[in-house]
Order: sequence, then C-alpha cells, then structure tokens
Amino acid sequence: MAQSKKTLQPSDLQLLILLAAIRFVIHLLANDQYGFHRDALAFLDNGRQLSWGYVEYPPLTPFIGRIGLELFGLSLVGIKSLAALAQCTAMVLAGLMAKELGGGRKAQLVTAVAVAIAPMSLLMATLFQYISFDYLWWVLIAYLMIRLLKSDDPRWWLGIGAVIGVGMMTKYTIIYLAAGLVAAVLLTKSHRHLKSPWLWGGAALSLLIFLPNLLWQVQHDFISLEFLSAIHERDVAIGRSEGYFSQQLYVNANPLLIFLWIIGLYYYFFHKDGVRYRALGWLYLVPLLLFWLSDGRFYYLAPAYPMLIAAGAVAGEQWLARVSENGRRLAYGLLAVLTVAGAAVGAVLMMPIAPVNSGLWDFTSDIHDNFAEQIGWEELAGNVAGIYHEALPNNPSLGILTGNYGEAAAINLFGEAYELPPVISPINSYWLRGFGSAPQAVIVVGFDRETVDRLFADCEIVGQNGNSLGVENEESRFHQEIFLCTRPLFFWEAVWPQLQSFG
Repeated sequence: MAQSKKTLQPSDLQLLILLAAIRFVIHLLANDQYGFHRDALAFLDNGRQLSWGYVEYPPLTPFIGRIGLELFGLSLVGIKSLAALAQCTAMVLAGLMAKELGGGRKAQLVTAVAVAIAPMSLLMATLFQYISFDYLWWVLIAYLMIRLLKSDDPRWWLGIGAVIGVGMMTKYTIIYLAAGLVAAVLLTKSHRHLKSPWLWGGAALSLLIFLPNLLWQVQHDFISLEFLSAIHERDVAIGRSEGYFSQQLYVNANPLLIFLWIIGLYYYFFHKDGVRYRALGWLYLVPLLLFWLSDGRFYYLAPAYPMLIAAGAVAGEQWLARVSENGRRLAYGLLAVLTVAGAAVGAVLMMPIAPVNSGLWDFTSDIHDNFAEQIGWEELAGNVAGIYHEALPNNPSLGILTGNYGEAAAINLFGEAYELPPVISPINSYWLRGFGSAPQAVIVVGFDRETVDRLFADCEIVGQNGNSLGVENEESRFHQEIFLCTRPLFFWEAVWPQLQSFG
C-alpha cells in the first residue's frame, strides 16, 4: 500500500511575507509614473548634506534618502521603493500582531490585507516622505507592546524605547504615541512595570537615541519649534485640520472594512480575551484626543489603525468559529467582496496609475494634490539651466534664488547635470545654510514681481514656470514668472534674516 506523501505547508510568517512581496512588486510597477513630490525632493536634497537636524524635521528620513541616492541615484522607482518597503514591512507586522493576539491564519491574512489597502498606507508607499517611516515605527511599537503584555517579560521595554527613539529621529509627532504609552501604563495593570529597571532603561535608551538631534536643536535655538509653530498656524488658517474625525472613518483605514477596527477597539476594552491588551486601546485613544485638541491633521493617526484591525480580525475569527459552516462561508465571501472593492477604490485614488490629464486623473486631483505636485520639477531645472547659461557670460557672479523648498531641491538635484551652482533660498534649512557667495545677479523662481522689485534695481522676466503637460499645481498657479535680477538694493548679510520663511 503506497504511503501518502506529507505536503509541506508554508508557515504563517512565510505567507505574510509572500503577500507583502506581491504588494511590493505592484508598487514597483506603479511607482514609475509622474515624478518626485516636492517633499521627497527636499528630503533627498537635505540628505546630500547630512546633519543631526534640519529646520523642518529630524534627520532620519534625509539619511535614508542619502542611502537611496547612493544605491539608486535619482531613480524614481528606486527611491520610492524604500517607502514601499516600509509599508510592506508594517503590513507583515500587523499580521504578526493578529497572531500574537491568538488569531489563526485567516485572521492574520485578513489583517495584513486590510492594512495594505488602507488609503493612507497605499499613498505612503508611493511617496518618499517621513510619514512612510513614521507609520512603520508606530506599528512596530504596537507589536512590541503586544509581545510585552503577552509574555509579561519587561525586557521588551528596551525594544519599545529604542523604536520610540528612532521614531523621534523620524517625526516628532511620535511623542503623542509616547503620551499614549504613558497613559496605558498608568491606567492598566502595566503600572507594575514602573518598578522595573527595564522600563526606565527603555526610556533612557529612547532619549539616548534622540540626544544628537536634541543637542542640534539646542545649538540652533530650537528653530524646529519655531518652524512647527508657523506651519501649524498656517495649516489651521487654511483649514487643513478640519474634518479630523470624519476622515478617520474613510482615509486612515479602508472605509469598506471599517467594522474591523471598530470591533478591535471594542475588543481591547471590553472583550474577555482582549482586556489583557487594554493598553493598546489607550495607545489609540490618547493620541486620537491629543491630535484633535492640538488641531493636528487627520493622517497623523493613520499608524494607529493596524493594531485595531488586528484585534478586530481576531475577534471576528473567534466569533465565526461558533457559527455554522454556511454562515462562515457567507461571511468570508462577503469579506472577500468588500476587500476586493476596497482595494480597487484605494488603488484608483491613492496609487499613481491614472494617466496625466485623463478623466481619472481629474477625479483623483479633485480629492488630493499629491500627484499634481509631482509634475514639472525636472522640466523646471532644465528651463533654469537654459536661462543660466545664456545669462552667465554677462553676469559672472550669477546665482539662483528660489522661494520654496521644492524649487530649491529640484534645481539642486536635477541641475547637477547642467552644472548649475547650489541654489540660494530663504526657506527652512536652505535659509540656515546661508546665501553662498552673495551673487550680484540672480535667476529668481518662486517670487512675485512686487517682491523682486523691492530687492533689486533691475528685474526682467526671462521665462515661465509651469509644465508642458499643462497640469495645474502650486508652481504653475502661483509662481509663473522666472526673473533675471541684477543690482541688489541690499547687502546679503543685512537682508538675509528678514527673508527667512517656513513652508
């Protein structure tokens, strides 16, 4: 009688990695559209001048950008793959959270896919920005917290502290998660860890990792606080903090799977199996309220949803185990339909797949401007290069002055091929680097006529800013004219402090 061969089954982790790998490949195929976002260009340009701090953010994302430039150059797919990798890793960690909470394979896979198709996660995988990496650190902290609560091993505090430190070197808003962690310890049985040296060791480790940036802030009079205050005031004035609660329902997690994270929040506070992990509930609620009270933007909380989705998937799996076979099939069939529909809607809205100026492009552009702000940067650098080399013979001390960081970064990065000098700009970290050799003639991008006439005796329009695709964005709408200005009406040393701006 022939013996049946044993079939090797992939492990849960292998399946999660396979799903993440499929998603990663999809992003690689999609991310070659459009161009770099203005924020990504600034991260990359700042990364070429490594520092322990920058006016507008901590140093880790520019450092990752520097690694990307060394590995891939200015490859759109290569640079964006780093953000996609961060999101795919967070997807795997979310599935592992479900496993640690007692979920079987179905719960783990549901969690991973639900996290993967969250609109903000899809968008973060297409942009090289600090939010992509901040998201990963939040998810990793939640995973480590579950491991700590499950094992009751206080040594996990060292890992949690280390990731908080790395998070502070990525985006300062992770301090809101740290506040949630403090509340979670004080409001749950975890308060017994206050006597543990491992908790305090983790806290010390987080401060040690953050210390270089803190010292940089001290040396620069905490200029980042001034920046953050100005940006926050601007965001509130133009309404960017509006719709905070409503957008929690349909952007930070996929709206068609909203029941998962709502069940997850209930699970942590009221389910008999979830009470042990109640700290995770506070890790969501405290930042939710703090961001709201401080007029934060809705997507700051996006990284908090994977831990809720994981709990919701586990609770749902446990409930379905008690219903009939037909009931389970119906429920999983409905879940599959909702997941496919949610993935399709999320991809259309948040991934760079719409042809420029198509009906789909117009539809997505009405919802957000992230794709429109990726158009025209390389073209801008080429236009400025043509003007520069034509004007240089008559203006040997010729520089380039820009009004915003996107213009400065684009001309610096793409302008190297045209042998352009480093850009002068009074915004953010560019202002901190100064005005170079104090040129007596400048090509000016990003300033209006009134401003340049206040600064220079002679200014003529020598070009138009925009893009050949006719896409309307900040550059084509507000910064249309390129000037050649000579005979400055000031000493650079005197006017530079007055020109400082944040954006």
